[in-house]
Amino acid sequence: MNDHPASWWHPLADGRIQCDLCPRDCKLHEGQRGACFVRQMTAGQMVLTTWGRSSGFCVDPIEKKPLNHFLPGSSVLSFGTVGCNLSCRFCQNWDISRSRQMDSLMAIATPEMIADEAVRLDCQSVAFTYNDPVIFAEYAMDVADACHAVGVQTVAVTAGYIHPEARAAFFAKMDAANVDLKAFTDAFYVRESAAHLQPVLDTLRYLVRETHVWTEITTLLIPGSNDSDAEIKAECQWILNDLGADVPLHFSAFHPAHKVTEVPSTPLETLLRAREIAQTVGLRYVYTGNVRDLNSASTQCPQCGTAVIVRDGYDVARYQLTEDGACTRCGCQIPGRFRRFHGAFGNRRLPSALGQIL
Repeated sequence: MNDHPASWWHPLADGRIQCDLCPRDCKLHEGQRGACFVRQMTAGQMVLTTWGRSSGFCVDPIEKKPLNHFLPGSSVLSFGTVGCNLSCRFCQNWDISRSRQMDSLMAIATPEMIADEAVRLDCQSVAFTYNDPVIFAEYAMDVADACHAVGVQTVAVTAGYIHPEARAAFFAKMDAANVDLKAFTDAFYVRESAAHLQPVLDTLRYLVRETHVWTEITTLLIPGSNDSDAEIKAECQWILNDLGADVPLHFSAFHPAHKVTEVPSTPLETLLRAREIAQTVGLRYVYTGNVRDLNSASTQCPQCGTAVIVRDGYDVARYQLTEDGACTRCGCQIPGRFRRFHGAFGNRRLPSALGQIL
C-alpha cells in the first residue's frame, strides 16, 4: 500500500508541519516521523504510513478486550498495526507498539477485506487493538465504514490520548471502546508513559457524556506504582462523580514486560482489594482481569444479586439476561449493549488467515 493522506495537521511558518492528532503535537521536518512512528511528513504533507497494513489478525472472545457489557459471549476479529503515541515502560504489547520493522511484520488488508473476513468468521465486531488505533485513525475509520456496511460493529481499545477535533471524528465511527486509564496521577503518566493524565480524563468524559459509544475502563495495577488504596479510591471516586456508577471498571494484573521486568506480577489479592474499594465507593460493575477468579469476573444484578453473567476466564458459563439486557429474575436493566444470546464463543483464540494469504 502507498502512504495515505492524513488528517489533523497544519503547516508551520518555518517549513515544518505540526500533527494535531494527539497532545504530543509533533512538529516534523520533511521525511521525519512523529513519536508514534507511523505519521510522517512527505512532500510537505502528512501521511499515514500504515493505512491498509496490519501486524496480524486473530479471533478473540469479546471479553478479552476487555468488554463485559458489549455483546457478551460473541467473537471479535482483532487486529492492529505498529507504533504508539505513548511510550509506556511497562507495555504488554511492546513488540508491536515499539516495532520499527514494518515490512517484515505487516500484511496488506483493505477495509473491505477485513469486513468480509469478519462476516465469514461470524464475528459480531472488529476490534482495533494490540497498538493504539488513535495513531491509525484514518485506517480504522475506513474499516469501520466497511464493517457497518455489512452489519459488523467496531471496537476501539485505546489509551484515549487524542485531541478533541480528531476525537469527535474517530469515535463517531466506533460502537464501543475500552479506555486504558493507566493511573490516576499525572506524575505516573509523565514518568511511565511520557504523557499526561488530563487528556485521557477528557476523552472519558466525552465518550460517556456526549456519545453513544459503549465505554468500559481498564486500569493495569502495577505493584508499588499505581496500586495504593488512596490512588485507587481517588480514581473510583472520579469515575462515580464524573461518569456514573454504571461504567464498568476492570482492574487488570500486571506481568513483567518491556522495561519493567524487576517488578513482580500483581497478586490476585491486590485486584480484589481494588475491586472492594471501587464497590465501596459505589461503582456497580467492577471486574478483575489477567487472573482467573469466577466471582470477580462475573456480572451481578445490582437489584437482586443474581449472577446474571458467570464468566470462567473468558468463557461465559451462565447467562441470565433477556435479549435487551434485563435480569431474568427481577427485571432490572443491566447497562450495556446486548443481543439474543446463542451461546458463548468461549476461551478460544483463533488466528485468522487474512494476513497470511495476501
